[in-house]
Amino acid sequence: MRIKKVINNNILCVVDETGGEMIVTGKGLGFKRKIGERIDPGLFEKTYHMEGKAEQRKLRELCAQIPLEHLRLTQDLIEFIKSQISAPLNESLLITLADHISFAIERKANGVEFTNPLEGAIMGYYPTEYHLGQHCLRVIQEQTQVELNSSEAAFIALHIVNAELNTSMSVMYDITQLIEGTLEVVERFYQRTFDREALDFTRFLVHLRYFAQRLLQSAPARSREFDADFHEMILRSCPQHYSCAQRIGEYIQNACQKEIPQDELIYLTLHLKRINLNQI
Repeated sequence: MRIKKVINNNILCVVDETGGEMIVTGKGLGFKRKIGERIDPGLFEKTYHMEGKAEQRKLRELCAQIPLEHLRLTQDLIEFIKSQISAPLNESLLITLADHISFAIERKANGVEFTNPLEGAIMGYYPTEYHLGQHCLRVIQEQTQVELNSSEAAFIALHIVNAELNTSMSVMYDITQLIEGTLEVVERFYQRTFDREALDFTRFLVHLRYFAQRLLQSAPARSREFDADFHEMILRSCPQHYSCAQRIGEYIQNACQKEIPQDELIYLTLHLKRINLNQI
């Protein structure tokens, strides 16, 4: 291994024989080292590598800005998160979550804490990720003796969902707000509060999550899946639920200036019928 950059006494950026770059850590590893010097991999305690060049650069820059123990802590948290979630996680989670956790700990030391206005929505729409966020807070307190605001569980949850959906944090906030607004439309239309723990409602939330992601990221619309006869049958057999789907379409048109394709209205109608079957 050849040293590309000495980040500090404990962290180096090195390249292997193929030119692959990685961040390596070890107590005193960078002390009196020089760029271009060769170093024995047996001295490395931890190795961090990103497939994307842009992400590798961000990781290198982050390592120069946050304490090494915060990076190690985040890596351990991500390993636990991966053991609890079947979906693949974007590799940038290490960067975004380590940066967030380190900044949150620094803010706490300075007496500054943020609350998350969407905490209730995040808790309801992403329960698995929210519980993982709570787990992270417990581990952070155990390892750093810093008790972060409970709202940080919601922030961490969004970072996890962001890594699952390969999107940005700003888009995740927009997705969450769009889901919240959609559910307000639905409950106002049916004039009832739904059991959000019910399986069919959970399926509806999952559908809304991915639908909102496609919508806000301007991803290609679904290819046409339902023929005209099926459309007509749905309109005849589920007029109330289709009417609610249209209300959702109007809300999204006003909120995002985006029009919902007819097939998406049919999907929404089917989900709306499902969540109403056992709750009427």
